[in-house]
Amino acid sequence: MRSVLCYGDSNTYGQTTANRPDDRYGPTVRWPGVLRAALGSNWLVIEEGLSGRTTVNDDPIEGAEKNGRTYLRPCVMSHKPLDLVILMLGTNDLKVRFNKPASEIAMGMGALVLDIKAMPSGPDLRTPEIMIVAPPPILEDLKGWDAVFAGGREKSLALASEYERIAEAHEVHFFDAGAVVESSEVDGFHLDQAGHARLGAAMAEEVEAIGWLD
Repeated sequence: MRSVLCYGDSNTYGQTTANRPDDRYGPTVRWPGVLRAALGSNWLVIEEGLSGRTTVNDDPIEGAEKNGRTYLRPCVMSHKPLDLVILMLGTNDLKVRFNKPASEIAMGMGALVLDIKAMPSGPDLRTPEIMIVAPPPILEDLKGWDAVFAGGREKSLALASEYERIAEAHEVHFFDAGAVVESSEVDGFHLDQAGHARLGAAMAEEVEAIGWLD
């Protein structure tokens, strides 16, 4: 059995755009769940999504636990051996409080890649395959979140190209989620159910396309 760790923010957690008491889509609706169903029983798909998670920054408002780099190492080591780690972060880094251009957000993703490569967390102590996923751009209309993400739309449009550059530099896989899904018009930065379904199916194709050795 192969294993994949899906490490992300609220769009991996499954933060809902609908009116639900728990504000979370069910396990089979979230894109990692769709990925699990598509890959089949020979794959273990591990969900590690946290709403508000950044690439490498403590959040001065939401807390230090939102720092994706702080939790990554214990997370990877607790789930090893891992065949693949999928990193989909960056949307929360667009918030005004972090004041970072797209290029620096991408550098944060690069730091996560280097952290994974420094850990013997793959089968037979090899480095696992790594895939950087650029989140879909946020929309202009963010409802009540406009001030929090002021100026974020333009930066979010540049993330894919910056992430691809980082992926090439570190020789890891890259996927642009914005090529298959759009943020929901309900709030402007989360995926709806249809988006999760499309992303999960697309990610399954990307995972299967990796040149796996028996």
